[in-house]
Amino acid sequence: MIGTREEWLAARRELLDKEKELTRRSDELARERRELPWVPVEKEYEFHTPDGVRALPDLFAGRRQLLVYHLMFGPDDDAACSGCSFTADTLDGAVVHLENRGVSFVAVSRGPLERLLAYRERMGWRFPWVSSPGDFNLDFSVFTDEERRAGTGFNFGTPGAAHLNVRETELHGLSAFAVEGGAIYHTYSSYDRGTDALNASWQLLDRTPMGRGSDMTDWPRRHDEYEEAIHAG
Repeated sequence: MIGTREEWLAARRELLDKEKELTRRSDELARERRELPWVPVEKEYEFHTPDGVRALPDLFAGRRQLLVYHLMFGPDDDAACSGCSFTADTLDGAVVHLENRGVSFVAVSRGPLERLLAYRERMGWRFPWVSSPGDFNLDFSVFTDEERRAGTGFNFGTPGAAHLNVRETELHGLSAFAVEGGAIYHTYSSYDRGTDALNASWQLLDRTPMGRGSDMTDWPRRHDEYEEAIHAG
């Protein structure tokens, strides 16, 4: 729609009221997230790191809080999921700020460590990335023993995800942990569109006149593949 500056300003002010309402609700949701019960993590996990095998407490690196990005890179993969790579580009720049707010960040994948580190070098990322070939990513994508045994229940059993077999499918997500009195607690997890707000590129596109676009056939790509696509026509 083409309009005058006055028409735009009137419509923009009306939209601003809705944006402010969304901001207030977002602040309230953030508070409600912080009030979720903390669940003790009693199972022991092993992570393959550049410094050898480490346990979950080691990933905190001396800080009280930990964010884990469940990054899709399976045991047989040679590269991470392009969508996860798209999001990881955003997350990489946040790590230094998180660390100086008492929060450690690490990506965890099931793929072998040497492939993860080679891909990280290719992408130019700096965040810690470790391999967990065991049940860590599985345990924090399903939330009942029955679901875990069946390998289903991704994204809390929501429609379209309830029957995904997480034992056979690489899936992404974000989980938060805290340490208190020497004990580790799981405090939050989010998956699927729940991680949408983590990606600054999506948020920027939402503010353009054409938005995210509807053709996702060959987009997003890994950031070093766009030039290749241009040359390929």
